[in-house]
Amino acid sequence: MLLKIHRTPMGEVTAICDSELVGAVLSEGAIRLDLGAHAAFYSGKKVDEAAAVAALRAAENVNLVGKRALAAAKKAGVDISGAISIKSVPHLQIYRF
Repeated sequence: MLLKIHRTPMGEVTAICDSELVGAVLSEGAIRLDLGAHAAFYSGKKVDEAAAVAALRAAENVNLVGKRALAAAKKAGVDISGAISIKSVPHLQIYRF
C-alpha cells in the first residue's frame, strides 16, 4: 500500500491506496476515479498493513482505495460501512472538517 499524509489548513488527510491501483482509471456508471490523473495524491511511502493501521488510528480524515487499504482501516477501527465499490474496488472518504 501507499500512504501519503496531506497537511491542509483545515487538518490532515491520510490517503492510502493499494499500490497496484495507482495509474488505473476506475469507472462505473456516473462514478469515475482516475488514479492516474491523481497519482500524486496517492503516491507516497510504501507501507505494510501495520504501518497503515497505525496511521489510520491517528487520522483526522481519510481517503482510501483498494481492498487492502480498507482492510487496514477496519483493523484500525474505522467504520468502513460507507465505502462504495467501483469495478469491485472499494473506495472510502471520511472528512471531519
